[in-house]
Amino acid sequence: MSTTDDLLSTIGRDDDPATMARLHARLEESRDVDVAYRVVDSPLGDLLVATTERGVVRVGFESVGHDAVLDELGRDLSPRVLRAPRRLDDAARQLAEYFGGERERFDLRLDTRLAHGFRLEVVEHLREIGYGETASYAQVAELAGRPRAIRAVGTACARNPLPVVLPCHRVVRSDGTPGQYAGGPAAKRYLLDLESAGA
Repeated sequence: MSTTDDLLSTIGRDDDPATMARLHARLEESRDVDVAYRVVDSPLGDLLVATTERGVVRVGFESVGHDAVLDELGRDLSPRVLRAPRRLDDAARQLAEYFGGERERFDLRLDTRLAHGFRLEVVEHLREIGYGETASYAQVAELAGRPRAIRAVGTACARNPLPVVLPCHRVVRSDGTPGQYAGGPAAKRYLLDLESAGA
């Protein structure tokens, strides 16, 4: 029997809050958890940040719905998803530094397997757009080697599993207007203004 099975088998026998807290702490430390997550406070609202053994795999805006993000993780990666804040201490610290204007680039291991095909190619190229800079959807399509795939770039940015960390907010329309964003237009404008003030 795995550590998870062993711990879960005791839950039905004792629902004392202190016992439950100890069991949760032991489960957090076990290697049987495939996806760990925590909620991080930010100027954009609460962000759900999730990690696997490979690295940070998902950043979800409150506006998208944290339950929807957790359902996605359970469906697409593993049903063994657990709130385990300590596993994301470094990510939380780096996000706080970024929002505080003290960090321009994230230094985190990333797990990009929630993006596939052309979407993955686009997401990988987002790192090439520097802090305080922007690129048009057309320019990103060129970077990804498919200059006519401008709409597909827009879709890839909208479905970026790692917004903020992989900066899809830096991709704008050809006329310089922000365009759409998973966190909403106000969030995109906030991030662009934050970076332009610090650049």
